[in-house]
Amino acid sequence: MHMSDALVSTPVALTGVAVAVGLLATAGKEVKEKDDSSIIPLMGVLGAFIFAAQMINFAIPGTGSSGHVVGGVLLAAFLGPWAAFITLASVLIIQCLVFADGGLLALGCNLINMGAMTTLVAYPLIYKPIVGASDSPWRITLGAIVACMVGLELGAFLVTVETILSGVSALPWKEFFSIMALIHLPIGFVEGLATAAVLVFVARTRPDLLHSSAHRPSRKSTRRAVLWFAVATLVVGGFIVWFASANPDGLEWSIEQVAGVEELEQTHPTVVSALAGKVSNTTSIMPDYENPLSGIVGAVIVLLIVWCISAILIKKHKPSRQA
Repeated sequence: MHMSDALVSTPVALTGVAVAVGLLATAGKEVKEKDDSSIIPLMGVLGAFIFAAQMINFAIPGTGSSGHVVGGVLLAAFLGPWAAFITLASVLIIQCLVFADGGLLALGCNLINMGAMTTLVAYPLIYKPIVGASDSPWRITLGAIVACMVGLELGAFLVTVETILSGVSALPWKEFFSIMALIHLPIGFVEGLATAAVLVFVARTRPDLLHSSAHRPSRKSTRRAVLWFAVATLVVGGFIVWFASANPDGLEWSIEQVAGVEELEQTHPTVVSALAGKVSNTTSIMPDYENPLSGIVGAVIVLLIVWCISAILIKKHKPSRQA
């Protein structure tokens, strides 16, 4: 659901950036005040895992389309909504700057559509009320599926709103929204199943790792979790990625159904959009993930950046010495 620059006007894009920056500032403040150093390694390795997982497009049978996980609900279930938003935002920013996945001008909108809708809305308002403090596999599965579907549907709705406000006449809103909403239902369902599989396993084996747990994880369990997700990231980014579907994703497919092409040309270029394009061309050293090692390289970049951000935000208190 990564929007390109052609789908947003400069005023809409700048509004999206302002809202996203405000949410990131709030998230940083919340994470800093909570001061939970146990999530530092988890933020890094989970961010790397989600980066790799987002590269795996799965085909939607009978449509010619594909989808990929967003990962917001999964991140929030481990880290809490605000830390999850920072982590997912870092993934989206790296995808945009280094791999040209999503336009730089549209970055603020993408942070809201994929990041905020899943971590700050779907998780606290859908997943948590359904699951509560229960470790029931059925409640976790139901909560994950419904939350992932709602998060993607909200993102799809915002994409159509942003294109309407941007005056993209090639995408009539009624037709565009109906197709976007329809195709993202099965995508959200599959992501919900994948999310549930991970969370049910963790709830049975290491429940202290989950955000809903009353007990924070020990260093030993955190180290094991970091190792698990590091191995999973290597497997997904280095091996499973080769089997990803080449079909257009839900957004590209929806645009093609309405406008006849997967990508639109920018109809109202401005100085800001031109500058964004130049910056993107300069920073995107691996556009379209053309390097065979893109999954591993991107995961490592995300790991290091998220680790640094979380370490800066969260102070590690040393026990005071008794006189």
